[in-house]
Amino acid sequence: MVKFSKQFEGQLVPEWKHAFVDYCLLKKDLKRMQQQHARPLLGRHHAADRCEAGLTDTQETAGHHAERASLSLSQWLLDRLPAALFGGSNAPNKDHGVIHVHRRKLAGSASSGGDEYQTELLEPPLADADAAAAREFFARLDAQLNKVNQFYKGKEQEFLERGRSLRRQMDILADLRAAREDPSAASASASSEDEFTRYAMTSSSDTDQLQLTEQEETTATMSNDPGVVTAQEDQQQQDLEGSGTLVGRPLSGCGRKSLKITIPLTTPSRTISALTDILWDELASSQSSKKCDPDGGVGKQSINKTKLRHAEKMIKRAFVELYKGLGYLATYRNLNMMAFVKILKKFEKITGKQVLSIYLKVVESSYFNSSDQALKLMDEVEDIFVRHFAGDNRRKAMKYLRPAQRRDSHAATFFTGLTAGCFAALFVGYCVMAHMAGMYYYSTPAPPPPRARGVVAGGGTGFGDSVSVYMETAYPVLSMFALLFLHLLLYGCNMVAWRRCRVNYGFIFESSPRPAGGGELGPRDVFLVCAASMAAVAGVMFAHLALVLRWGYHASPHVQAIPGFLLLVFLLLLLCPINVVYRSSRFQFLSILRNIVLSPLYKVVMVDFFMADQLCSQVPMLRSLEYLACYYISGSYWTQEYGYCTNTKHIRDLAYAVSFLPYYWRAMQCARRWFDEGDTSHLVNLGKYVSAMLAAGAKVAYEKDKSLASLSLLVAVSSGATLYQLYWDFVKDWGLLQPNSKNPWLRNDLILKRKSIYYLSMGLNLVLRLAWLQTVIHPNFGSLDSRVTSFFLAALEVIRRGHWNFYRLENEHLNNAGKFRAVKTVPLPFHEVDED
Repeated sequence: MVKFSKQFEGQLVPEWKHAFVDYCLLKKDLKRMQQQHARPLLGRHHAADRCEAGLTDTQETAGHHAERASLSLSQWLLDRLPAALFGGSNAPNKDHGVIHVHRRKLAGSASSGGDEYQTELLEPPLADADAAAAREFFARLDAQLNKVNQFYKGKEQEFLERGRSLRRQMDILADLRAAREDPSAASASASSEDEFTRYAMTSSSDTDQLQLTEQEETTATMSNDPGVVTAQEDQQQQDLEGSGTLVGRPLSGCGRKSLKITIPLTTPSRTISALTDILWDELASSQSSKKCDPDGGVGKQSINKTKLRHAEKMIKRAFVELYKGLGYLATYRNLNMMAFVKILKKFEKITGKQVLSIYLKVVESSYFNSSDQALKLMDEVEDIFVRHFAGDNRRKAMKYLRPAQRRDSHAATFFTGLTAGCFAALFVGYCVMAHMAGMYYYSTPAPPPPRARGVVAGGGTGFGDSVSVYMETAYPVLSMFALLFLHLLLYGCNMVAWRRCRVNYGFIFESSPRPAGGGELGPRDVFLVCAASMAAVAGVMFAHLALVLRWGYHASPHVQAIPGFLLLVFLLLLLCPINVVYRSSRFQFLSILRNIVLSPLYKVVMVDFFMADQLCSQVPMLRSLEYLACYYISGSYWTQEYGYCTNTKHIRDLAYAVSFLPYYWRAMQCARRWFDEGDTSHLVNLGKYVSAMLAAGAKVAYEKDKSLASLSLLVAVSSGATLYQLYWDFVKDWGLLQPNSKNPWLRNDLILKRKSIYYLSMGLNLVLRLAWLQTVIHPNFGSLDSRVTSFFLAALEVIRRGHWNFYRLENEHLNNAGKFRAVKTVPLPFHEVDED
């Protein structure tokens, strides 16, 4: 049976952990109380044994201690506590006489959510350790109850404000839908009720101005206070206007209200559409001015269908996030109630005093358990979503509001083990064959086996030449796939570690499960993809090497095309539109790559710059991909011009440019974030990637002339860039090296229990950041080929990145937990603006 403490830790909302009842701390108080009574009990038992030697005047006392020692601990405490805590035998023996919980209202609080509870032990003031321990326990229990009530009330008010805003948004959206579908019917209905709204369309960057002319302003919403514009809604509008929304020219006169549709500029298409709207609006206003009708109306234009569809998606997503937050609040309520019941039962078990019924009545009547506003709002949100976004199909609505979590498949585990075994066997066979052929060594390889030697001679090509060509053309395919799937394997290990440490990486990456059955990959899926892919790569490369050793590399161009065919299959599988092999995850990966490549044009979110950081550690893989694309697209494998892609100047310069691309993309993301958010720290982060590009340029200059001046420039620039990167890793990305932290040179909150792990991780990151020294030192590992050495150094950088990933998301999770941020804040599209 699972202990409640583990069940409690496993079900609580990770970002709200510090707001839950500190069940472990209360358990420690009870354990200390239990141990405090156990020590004197044991000492008195030994004293009784010593007195049995002949001290007749103390025989009665020793017998009394022996009798106490024979009793159970709880029974002994039951006998002792009435005398110490509750005034001896004359104390009342009823439940209501054990404790009394006082409730007082805080200043400025009208509801029960502002109540503060304080427990009094009904006892005379005694300076006894037992009484002090009981007081300390109930004082801590009261503090936990007050904390839970205050947090619940604050979150409930936040979600109620969101609900009121969304009701108004939903009413406006329903009116616009009706006006677009049947404008004449909508206007006739409005005129019959003498409460009507007339819409006129204008544009301002990414917003549409819908003019409302009212004879009598109606507020037909479902809220209790529909006229209140929340501070959160105003803040969202300010945030949007400060992050890419251009304020257009106001409409003139008539004393109307303007309804502005605000669609964030997150994609290039929206940006282009906004600019087009501005130009079209300016052109229309220059040709004809809009004048007020005699009855106060304005000329109507068609409502923009695209903007209305974007607004509907934003409101739909806001309802989903609100429903998720209300579900978290219900979980918060239920788990805390269970925690109070469990801890009071433990107190009763240790002390033998019946306090559960007394204190539980107070807990049940407290705000977090008695308030039903959040539950009513949850039902209301569910009803609105079913009617307006699911066509009265409740099952379809629940797929969005309560998406089913992906369950780990035992079949995935089985095939992961099967393909991992196949990969191990094929890779060992490949390594043995390559070693026997001397593929990865500088020295002249041993002659091939007799059968292969005769064939190679017949082909007219020496065996050593085949080895050289193989390392130049086929080996980059193997190294590229090895680096790629090593990175993916480490990401799967990160997912396992994040799950064990309760790091909510799904919320950080905004990768919620999808109704269509896609969603994010689990660790088992990642391991299956890695094992199956590397088994396929190892099998193809094993067969290719066997053909090279048998027929010679120059015998047939078809043999040379095998690695390219393998690469082509993987690319086609990645782009395959058929719903096979994790299509939703593949398409999400492609969309992230698109956002990175066009980073200045797309709004940058966490998953985008996290993936761009991964690409910064995969520069060798990108250069191998560029070389292979040149080799097979140019037809060098067919014409046997193996040096074309390495000797042609413009292609060689392109290879150098590929080395700069990941840092350039990441720098552009920092620039876009600074433009959207106005935070200068993004400019400082941009400087880090500029220093990395300068270091890469110094490395290119040194590889060209090998002069002392180039070497000095390389050491100076690379050292500065390394210090810059280490500072950002430790202080900004990991949140460590805080001088005033209670954990020396770490941070106050740590997820891992052992501090030494953090110090070792910092040292490991420092060592692996110095991998650029191999450019200066030129390490020589015997006769091992330089390409193999470069591969191992590239693999170390991938390992460093996988190690870096864990602490990066740990710090992000702690930042979310510090702000109790468990649901996303979705900007709302409609905002009312008064017009003069």
